[in-house]
Amino acid sequence: MKNILAFAGSNSSTSINHKLVEYVASEIEDHKIKILKLVNYPMPMYSEDEEKNNGFSGMTLGLKQEISEADALIISVNEHNGSWGAFFKNVIDWLSRLDRNFLEGKKILLMSTSPGQRGGISSLEFAKNVLPRFGGEIIESFSFPSFHANFSVENNEVTDETLLLGLKEVLSTFAHQIK
Repeated sequence: MKNILAFAGSNSSTSINHKLVEYVASEIEDHKIKILKLVNYPMPMYSEDEEKNNGFSGMTLGLKQEISEADALIISVNEHNGSWGAFFKNVIDWLSRLDRNFLEGKKILLMSTSPGQRGGISSLEFAKNVLPRFGGEIIESFSFPSFHANFSVENNEVTDETLLLGLKEVLSTFAHQIK
């Protein structure tokens, strides 16, 4: 049994990426899964002056510890203007300054969703290129388009059969790779 840490890169109280993370986490069996909300780890906007004058916050240290205790990660990145949001970038900036290889040895299932048909694919591709720089290994990735049309929040289920089959295949591969 592996320890999996799951979170979305969004600070929205109504984050659809967080809803996707919760759904995916509920579909994984035989592993211990911990779901975090990154908004519970507040960090000031990164700057060299902030780091020099105040060091690393307890929240940054706490989040780094959570990541280090996990064997694998499930991350869903939101998209703002074709990239991941400033909130998530700030988290990554702090963690990478604390430890450049903060994802070392972590196998990652990377996802994105959005209300639109592209499903946050630009943010997903950006994250696929950036996260390995910090030692993470992207095992699988999945873009979930048109979230509101393809997911029932009330029933916590994927309503599009093709998307459901694709997601199940990704989850199967991920589960197999982290054994």
